[in-house]
Amino acid sequence: MANDRFLKACRRETSDRTPVWLMRQAGRYMKEYMAIREKHSFLEMCRNPELAAEVTLQPIKAFDLDAAIIFADILLPLPGMGIELEFAKNEGPVIRNPVRTRKDIDAVRMIDPEVHVPYLMQAIKMVKAELAGKVPLIGFSGAPFTLASYIIEGEGSRNYVNTKKLMYGDPEGWKALMDKISDVVVAYLKAQIAAGAEVVQLFDSWVGCLGPDDFREFALPYTKKVIERLKGTVPVINFGTNTGTFLNLVAEGGGDVIGVDWRVRLDEAWKTIGYDHAIQGNLDPVVLFGPVKEIRRRVKEIVDMAGGRAGHIFNLGHGIVLGTPVDSVRAVVDAVHEFSGK
Repeated sequence: MANDRFLKACRRETSDRTPVWLMRQAGRYMKEYMAIREKHSFLEMCRNPELAAEVTLQPIKAFDLDAAIIFADILLPLPGMGIELEFAKNEGPVIRNPVRTRKDIDAVRMIDPEVHVPYLMQAIKMVKAELAGKVPLIGFSGAPFTLASYIIEGEGSRNYVNTKKLMYGDPEGWKALMDKISDVVVAYLKAQIAAGAEVVQLFDSWVGCLGPDDFREFALPYTKKVIERLKGTVPVINFGTNTGTFLNLVAEGGGDVIGVDWRVRLDEAWKTIGYDHAIQGNLDPVVLFGPVKEIRRRVKEIVDMAGGRAGHIFNLGHGIVLGTPVDSVRAVVDAVHEFSGK
């Protein structure tokens, strides 16, 4: 690997600079992405290996990033599970047969990644060949709780009423569904690793809707199960949003790296999760709409909070926001390397 800063940080080894990559780094803020998006739907882009590979590589060519992340979506396994998924115009993902009853849960199927998402494995292989060891490639999946919430709600939600109704009203049904989803996530990630992903990340984007006790009972056991079954493969990043009040429990779920959002200070978060974990984060994505001087100041604050300790991966606290200036992305990447240079 020509640039192994990111892999070293995952293992808490020292390197010459803090590695940086950005969630949604391949996306709608880039004109190169939009040129492809104008001709193809989002799902078409995901399901076409050539397009997915091209979009994955666009930010690597544009910025001095230390890792690539495969262009995909956390919901890609759903059709193979028997879930009817579509990306409705201006609505985002919509599920036409949400899972609400025990009968619905029984109908959820296990996937075979080579049958149900072969295009993703092909895209990973193509990107790996194109990268030729320049930087590592990250694969990813939604975490069990977030996937369950999508499947149950059928679309985005503010209060997660249907999800919590199933959790509280039918805990055995909830467990049956979460066990199935956990098995899917393990198979999905193992297939990505076999195709060439050098690190994988679990995105628990919706888990912040839970309080600490509910997280411990209804989400933690399944994240833990997935991560334990990936042991001995590649480093795992365990990332959730709005988890600042129970980061100790998130760390209990496992992972070589714990990702944190911007709602918690990086130094306090690292102290909470323990220095036996690497940490990833955590600039507020909306800071990138501010002036470059302010972006650089905020980046330096976070780099300083890490204190030069091995195991910090710089990232945003969540994905790049639509409309983010390209020059701001470049300013973040360059500032991380500048301020962390040994």
